Amino acid sequence: MNAADVMTANVVTIQADEHVINVARLLLDRRISAVPVVDADGKLLGIVSEGDLLRRVETDTERKRDGWNGLFASRPSLAAEYAKSHARRAGDVMTRNVVTVAGDVPLSHIADLFEKHNIKRVPVVRDGRVVGIVSRADLLRALVQQANDAARVSR
Repeated sequence: MNAADVMTANVVTIQADEHVINVARLLLDRRISAVPVVDADGKLLGIVSEGDLLRRVETDTERKRDGWNGLFASRPSLAAEYAKSHARRAGDVMTRNVVTVAGDVPLSHIADLFEKHNIKRVPVVRDGRVVGIVSRADLLRALVQQANDAARVSR
């Protein structure tokens, strides 16, 4: 089996200028944990996941560095944390270096990517445009499908 066999094909996407509150609402309303960010031509720019929205000033969950932690954190790191926790647009909080796959990539390779990069999903792209997304749940569904198919054959 490959990515195209298990991917979710009708992927919800957003533009980079979408407000983070709208992104959070979208994730909750659609019961999804991440949404690809695309440009006007549908090309992938990044992805916003629940994890990208965890540390927010609005909920008083932004990272607070005090004492020794503040002294040893680099200035660029502190600036990036501050910018992300106070950002208002998806383009400012999204993960930019997104791991992607083509539709013909085997599921074993996708599982390797999940482990290697500690990620939960990969967009499936063709010519830079999102055509699907494969999540860990999709791999579990494939496992159950294979087990059900094998059980039917052995009867």
